[in-house]
Amino acid sequence: MDSIVVTGNGPLSGEIPIAGAKNACLTLMPATLLSEEPLTLTNAPRLSDIKTMTQLLQSLGAEVTSMQDGQVQAMSSHDINNHVAEYDIVRKMRASNLVLGPMLARLGQAVVSLPGGCAIGSRPMDLHIFGLEKLGAEIELKDGYLHAKVPGGLKGAVIEFGFASVGATENVLMAATLAKGTTVLRNAAREPEIVDLANCLRKMGAQIEGDGTSEIVIQGVDRLHGATHPVVTDRIELGTYMLAPAICGGEVECLGGRRDLLEAFCQKLEAAGVEVTETERGLKVSRKNGRVQAVDVTTEPFPGFPTDLQAQFMALMCTAEGDSVLEEKIFENRFMHAPELQRMGARIEVHGGTAKVSGVDRMKGAPVMATDLRASVSLILAGLAAEGDTQVNRVYHLDRGYERLVEKLRNVGAKIERTAGS
Repeated sequence: MDSIVVTGNGPLSGEIPIAGAKNACLTLMPATLLSEEPLTLTNAPRLSDIKTMTQLLQSLGAEVTSMQDGQVQAMSSHDINNHVAEYDIVRKMRASNLVLGPMLARLGQAVVSLPGGCAIGSRPMDLHIFGLEKLGAEIELKDGYLHAKVPGGLKGAVIEFGFASVGATENVLMAATLAKGTTVLRNAAREPEIVDLANCLRKMGAQIEGDGTSEIVIQGVDRLHGATHPVVTDRIELGTYMLAPAICGGEVECLGGRRDLLEAFCQKLEAAGVEVTETERGLKVSRKNGRVQAVDVTTEPFPGFPTDLQAQFMALMCTAEGDSVLEEKIFENRFMHAPELQRMGARIEVHGGTAKVSGVDRMKGAPVMATDLRASVSLILAGLAAEGDTQVNRVYHLDRGYERLVEKLRNVGAKIERTAGS
């Protein structure tokens, strides 16, 4: 099994190109099931999760062609000949459940295995089922599969989510584009990935208003057509690489970065003493005046502080001046990186959904174990500023969310290498 070895090597300097958003691309790809005409995505990230979604779509009968070294995904669903999303594929990735809404809308039936993914909480399908049933679907859970059908076709409805779920908003939004009548989604998620999905669906002929707010209105249409759409910048990759110079010192420009994707995160960085500057090509981040200051963080749905950057921000707080409190309000079990950071000398106390971090002057390299995608990269960030070598094991998690991470960090001066396991 591969591992990554990081050696603390001083300040960073240079440029890091930010890829298209994994979470956006995984939502956009199932949208091809809504139309018989081709859907082409540009600026696609080159990640193992994208390959998994490709396999899932192909298993349903879609044609998916990867071009330009994976940065373009050309898809066609003119001949969908299977409505069963099998466990062997779906178990690898939670986003696989996003084929449910499009298949119900296009085919009137779907059988989808309950999904897998990172072990950071239960993340149930309840809200997905709730929303689709409001549109007229009949859904039954049997033997680990959701068996769904729509005898009379989907019909518009007013749907108020009990929680602003990103996945449920995406699934129901896609289904509603082909429902008869008007659908109103209340307490809808507001993430940039949902705005990106709505922009793509509008290019395909959907009638959608209000995306980016808590109320989205969809007027159903008879059919959708093909389109070409660029995947939005990955705000989580952006935030991760913004933290690299914040932890190590130096100055790095993140090409393609946009502050509006991460305003709450940028404010916390600045409060810690890190400078964030908008440029013509992205965001420039610099830290030149000693240790950062401790800052408290509470994760919230967008536009709040992203849960997917909590682990990475904790790595920064490990060497901050003073005590910080990080409160996780989105997912349970999302402090599994804390014991591994403690192995490197961090002072962290975890109590339920809250972690208190007392900054130390410098951490020390150690062998550590990655537990999930974001935890993996938090350990690499910590290793960049630690004394000696940090060996991060089980890094296959990283391949799900970060393309060419070693290359990108090495290009700004990090001492990092990936070694093949036996």
